[in-house]
Order: sequence, then structure tokens, then C-alpha cells
Amino acid sequence: MIGRLRGILAYKQPPWLVIDVGGVGYELEAPMSTFYDLPDVGREVILFTHHAQREDSVSLYGFLRESERRLFRDVQKVSGIGAKIALAVLSGVSVDEFARQVQTGDVAALTRIPGIGKKTAERMVVELRDRVVDLGSNPLGSPSLPNDPQSEATIALQQLGYKPAEAVRMAREAVAPGDDAAMIIRKALQSALR
Repeated sequence: MIGRLRGILAYKQPPWLVIDVGGVGYELEAPMSTFYDLPDVGREVILFTHHAQREDSVSLYGFLRESERRLFRDVQKVSGIGAKIALAVLSGVSVDEFARQVQTGDVAALTRIPGIGKKTAERMVVELRDRVVDLGSNPLGSPSLPNDPQSEATIALQQLGYKPAEAVRMAREAVAPGDDAAMIIRKALQSALR
């Protein structure tokens, strides 16, 4: 498996690009997030790569940032998601925005990414919540997590097993001015028991 590829950008036409490395052309598929920041053809470029070998094909994917490659790999660990949808995720939202959507359980925003339906978005929230924490680009290496009590309570309720939409509703109905996340969670759980 190749980790990084350094060479001259010989061709770029989404989703394909070719990197010339010492006279050998490597054809890669890349998300739009990478295409937006590529240098002009004929200039040097360094890409993080992901090599995928299947029974009937070999594919090479390129990314300008390590966080994009990691997200590409993590998204494919969700059952029912392959490289095509993983590229669509990176082409549709930034790594930080995707991490925020997963952390907050924003299923509606995830379903706006081409190829992702409601059930897939819900699986992504459940299966990726713990993985996306360290993908962001802030100084601490993690995306900004919500710091308002209602959002924190919503995430906690989801981690307790409530579906994203249900957790949002429960937190919204339980919140009162001045409540911290613990109080909102307590009131939401008490309300659920009635």
C-alpha cells in the first residue's frame, strides 16, 4: 500500500487525475475537496493515497490532506458504504463539517449528500461518532463540539441509544432557560419514563 505520492500533476479532470512520478503515470480518483486545492497541471504535488485491491480491480485514491484520507477510510467501515459514497461525502462537505454533523446527529444534513439516505445517515452517526472526534483541523486536533447544553444533551441521549430525531425532540422538550446538559438529560429521561 502506497502512503504518499510525490510527482508532477500531469492531468486533472474530476474525478480523475494523473501524477507523473519519474516517468510513470499514476491515475488516481480524488474527491472534489482535493480538486479545489490542486496546483496547475505541470506543477509538483504531494498526495496522500489509498490503494484498494478487489478481486476484479485495483484502484488508487488521492487526497491533499491526511484527514480526508482518514475520513475516506472510516466512512467505508460503515456497512453498505463503499468508495463511491465515501468520495461523495468528501465532495459534498468538509471534514470538519462532516464531523460536526455526525457528532450532533444531524441526519437531515447527512442525507443531503448524494447517495446517502436516512438509514445510511443514521448508521453513519452511530458507527462513526467515536471515530470523527479527532479528524478536525483545530489546534487540539478535534472538531469543535457543540458547547451549548441542549446540543450536549442531544448527543448524550443518542449515546444512550435514542435515535437522533428522538434525542433532538427529547432535549428540545426538556430544556429550560439556565439548564445545563445534565439537567436537560435528567428531565428528558424522566419525561420518557412517564
